[in-house]
Amino acid sequence: MKILVAIKRVVDFNVRVQVKPDGSGVATDGVKMSINPFDEIAIEEALRIKEAGKADEVIVVTIGTNDAQQQLRTALAMGADRAILIESNSEIQSLKAATSLLMIAKKEQAGLVIMGKQAIDDDNNQTPQMLATLWNRPQATSVSKLEINGNSALATREVDAGLETIEINLPAVISTDLRLNEPRFVKLPDIMKAKRKPLDVMAIDETLAGFNDNELSIENYESPQPRQKGIMVENVDELVAQLKERGLV
Repeated sequence: MKILVAIKRVVDFNVRVQVKPDGSGVATDGVKMSINPFDEIAIEEALRIKEAGKADEVIVVTIGTNDAQQQLRTALAMGADRAILIESNSEIQSLKAATSLLMIAKKEQAGLVIMGKQAIDDDNNQTPQMLATLWNRPQATSVSKLEINGNSALATREVDAGLETIEINLPAVISTDLRLNEPRFVKLPDIMKAKRKPLDVMAIDETLAGFNDNELSIENYESPQPRQKGIMVENVDELVAQLKERGLV
């Protein structure tokens, strides 16, 4: 079985995000870029499934500029077997990403597609669900525990009422939650080995046959308004008065 892991290059979660002065986007010059944290968990889970003897190959794929090869090499250093870069110099929205990933999943005859439940830059939480729908395959979202049993999988999800365990047939799409695992550290010898692993590059147009490009365009970016300073109240009556003054009650 092949496992396809979709990852995304994002601004590192330790970096304070800043908007460009002209409002055209997020400033990335000189900023540390990393694999989306949810996608690191997806890579780790795929590697654990392979190490348990339940998969033959782990393939990582991303959509982005040529710079995204850095994140693919990191995934290869973690233990993935090969990588695919779908090259695009423009921002890709969820439906186009899902359509592009669908072609790769079909081409590779993936038995399982794993990806983070959302990216920390746009927080859309859309691409896994769209991919499963386009592929007409089962899905399990926000998975905190995964067990592969032959041609099926048991996925545990955290829901409002507690934990929900569902069984799905493979091939399927899995999106990962933070509690699924702890990604491994990359060691220097593995980084050196990753340089020799195959990394294929293709243009995004090769993966979008028949796609109707009718996407939204983002006109402007703005930083959040500064949070107002809090006030101290002496008693409940004063608190209620302040809430009424602000139209909150």
